[in-house]
Amino acid sequence: MEKLYQANKDKAEFIMVYIKEAHPEDGWKVPVNEKAGITVNQPTTDKERDEVAKTCTEKLGLTIPCVVDGIDNKVGQEYAGWPDRAYIVGKDGKIFYKSGPGPAGFKVPEIAGKLEAVLKAGTK
Repeated sequence: MEKLYQANKDKAEFIMVYIKEAHPEDGWKVPVNEKAGITVNQPTTDKERDEVAKTCTEKLGLTIPCVVDGIDNKVGQEYAGWPDRAYIVGKDGKIFYKSGPGPAGFKVPEIAGKLEAVLKAGTK
């Protein structure tokens, strides 16, 4: 997604929404996180979630603008964002594209193709 952002940030607005942890230490742990030394408990306050989001974007070297879902998980629930998902939304709020849930449904080449089609059609 970072490469897609870098290639298109002057053509479309990108926003990453950090939602609840998919694989916290105090929840559904996965071996790949353990091997990578990623140990994060599920945040219980907005401040904790903000801190985890900041650490995540810094460690991954992401420059995509990031906002953080509240601890009430309203955005994640409304957009079915867990564990990850991509949307292309027009200025009018109309959803042009919704990826499958990640990780299997989160296909950057597919997202790139849909974004290209939307931009070509002149709808941002």
